[in-house]
This record gives sequence, structure tokens and C-alpha cells, in this order.
Amino acid sequence: MFNTQKTEKFLFGFLLFTLFWLPLSLGANRPWAWALMQMSVFLLGGILLLTHKSLLSKLYAQYKVLVIVWLVFLTWQLINIVPLPFSLVEALRPERINLLNKDALGMENISLQWLPLSFDVGQSDVIFFKSLAYCFLFFITLTLVNTGKRLRYILIVMSAAGVFQAIYGSLEVLSGLQYSLVFKLPVSHIATGSFVYKNHYANFLLLCLSAAIGYMIASLRVRSGSSPRERLRRIVRFWLSNKVLFRIGIIIMVIALVMSRSRMGNSAFFIAMTITATIGLIYFKPRQKSYVVLFISMLVIDILIVSSLFGLKQVQQRLEQTNLTQESRDEVVTDALPLLSQYGVIGTGGGTFYTVYPQVQSESIQHFYDHAHNEYLQFAIEFGIVGAAIIAMLVLLCAKSALSAIRHRRHPLPRGTAFATVMAVIGMALHSTVDFPLQAPANTAIFIILLALGALSRDIPMGRQDK
Repeated sequence: MFNTQKTEKFLFGFLLFTLFWLPLSLGANRPWAWALMQMSVFLLGGILLLTHKSLLSKLYAQYKVLVIVWLVFLTWQLINIVPLPFSLVEALRPERINLLNKDALGMENISLQWLPLSFDVGQSDVIFFKSLAYCFLFFITLTLVNTGKRLRYILIVMSAAGVFQAIYGSLEVLSGLQYSLVFKLPVSHIATGSFVYKNHYANFLLLCLSAAIGYMIASLRVRSGSSPRERLRRIVRFWLSNKVLFRIGIIIMVIALVMSRSRMGNSAFFIAMTITATIGLIYFKPRQKSYVVLFISMLVIDILIVSSLFGLKQVQQRLEQTNLTQESRDEVVTDALPLLSQYGVIGTGGGTFYTVYPQVQSESIQHFYDHAHNEYLQFAIEFGIVGAAIIAMLVLLCAKSALSAIRHRRHPLPRGTAFATVMAVIGMALHSTVDFPLQAPANTAIFIILLALGALSRDIPMGRQDK
């Protein structure tokens, strides 16, 4: 007889394994790496569909709005990919026809062809299948993380992935290696871990720190005695528990984040943590002294003491010395704004920014930019304002569920999980204003999982003691 429970355990373990190895493959930002990610996710989804006959109807009943948002977003991408009659393409996007005429080199009967709207169909196909994999990952997480125990495990694995990256990145720099141990990439004074781009590395640590801090909050006791004996017991229990390892892990990740020298990566982390901690201070009931102590210790130990020993001053200097006249990223945004007014309705197609940007690139910018260094602008150009609004709706819906859990759940585990989601959303929202963290599949996968955890944190059952 088929054992569904054992299959679920295996699939959940495989999900955790996938989550851990993704950043090891250069942030999964290579075709072979994201292809492996897609195969893993589609395999997980396929087995779940085969073993759970009513899975789709159950997900639709429980997460109707989220299912609709994902389906609309995927369908919207297909508008740019599916071949359309020549006359329709000519009416909607004459620039696409002009480009084809230049490349046709005497080809006849081009007007009889069916053509896609995307300026680069190959790249749009890649982005569509990535989006489909993220959709699968989102609902796989909602399906498999159905108990408090699994919720703890997934937070632990995300935290462990961050600690591993932090140790690896820091040791590479501190050991003075010229080339990385695995992919033989050049090692400088800036920590990048197994990522190539320091800002992708910093963003990954930000997301893992969100999970780790969320787990620490989930480990706080709701009720505790106030007698000296009880306080002594709590101190002893703390030093004998895995909370100490998590606290050390958070310190190590903060050190690595500082060593990445990422200006917005560090700023986004500290701002997101402060805002989310303030939200928790306002809404967590009952209000716990241990919660306040945790964040005071983080501000004092992590920021003022430990980080200052590992280059916080250099990050501050980089922030102070930031000069828009020396930066070309802001000019890329300014140059790309006409693309938004020209193609902002349905977009140019996923992954096509590097194709259309040369149309408006100013002569003063000599570098090649395949991304806009502003996710909001790039999403709006590639997917159109409608497509960007759809995916923003997904993030806001998950953040809303997480905020509801912060306000109304009494059990520390869903509250800590919701804290991790809100912190990750704020951090990603800030970092995306000046960079492209979501273009690294490992970061996007972690972020998608945190969004799914936020969506389920409001209603996941925790037992009799929960409200």
C-alpha cells in the first residue's frame, strides 16, 4: 500500500536539500544551475500531484487569491511569448517589425508569419520557466510545511545555509586565498561566498538573517516566571540550548554581511530589522522582556562591537563617499525611463532589458548593463506595469498575512515566522531600489519560500495553546 506520509517526509527532506545547495552553485545564477533547480522543483511538484489527488482543489480552496495571482502573472508573461498574427504584432509593437525587417536581409513573406511580441523570445522563455518553477516552489512550500515541526526545520535550514555562506565567504577573505576553493574565482578583500556578485551575496545573507532572527523569536517563551530562581533557570537553559548556536550564527552572518562591503545590503538589513522589531514591539502580546533584550543585544553586540572589528567603518565610508556624479547606475535608470513610457503597458518580454536598453543608452555610459540596477523599473519594462503590479500584489498579500499573524497569533512560532517574512519583504524592497537581487535564482527561491511561510503563518495550527 502506498504510504503518503513517508513520501511527504522524503519530499520535504528533498526540498530542504534543494534549499541548501542552491546558493552553492554560484547563487544558481548559471544556466546549468537554474536548470537543476527547475528539474528539482518540477519533480517535487509532479510527485505531489501524483500522490495527492485532490491537491489542486485543496490549494485553490485554501489559497484562492494567491492561486489566481500566480496564474494571471504566468498568463501575462505568455502574451509576449506566444506567436501572434503579423497584423496584430504590427499594431501593438511596430518596433518589433522594424527590427525584424532590419534582420530579415531580403527574406520574403515576413508579413505572413506569426510572431511573438518579445524582443528576445529565448530569454523570455527562460524567464517564464523560472517563474513557473518559483510558482511550483511557492505552492510546494504551502503543501509540505503543514506542521510546527516542519516550520522550525525550514527556518533552521535557511539559517544554516546563511551561516555556511558566511563562514565560507569570511574565511576566503581572511585566509588570503587568491582563488576560491570550488570554482577558482578570484578572491579579493570583499566577501562573496559562493556567489560572484557581492550584492547578491549580501542579499542572500539578509534573507537568511531574517529566517534566523525569526527562529530566535519563535524560541522565546511566552510565559515566564519573574523570581530570581526562575531567571537563573532561564539563563542556564539558554546556554544549554541551541539558541546559543543560533545567536552565534547570527553574529557570524552579520560579520560576513559587513565584509561584503555592500552599502544597500547592510543598510537594508539594519533598517528592515529595526522596522520589523518595532512592529513586533507594538503588536506582540504579551510583551516579553526577552524580546526587547534580544534586539538590544543585537544592536550592541552585532553592530557596535563585532561589526566594527570586521569593517563596518569601511561600509560607512563607502556610504559617505557615495557620489551620484561618480555612479552610472542612476544614469541607467534615467536613460531607461523612456522605455517605460514606450513599452510600459505589456512590457518588452521577460529578460529583455539588455536587448532594449541600448536603444536609449547615453554615450556617457561606457559599461554594458544587462540589468537596470532597479528591480521596480526592470520589472515594469519587461513585464509591463500591469505585470509588475501583479507580482507586487503577491508580495503584499503574503506580507499582509504575516502582519496579521504578528498581530493576532499568540504562539511564538508563527509569530517568529511572520517576523521573518516581514523583515525579508522590507529588506528586499529596499535593496531592489538600487540593485537586482531577484535576478539570482538562489535569492529568489529563498524569498519565495519566505513569502509562502508568511502566507501560512496566519492559519497554520499550533495546538491548544495557540489562539
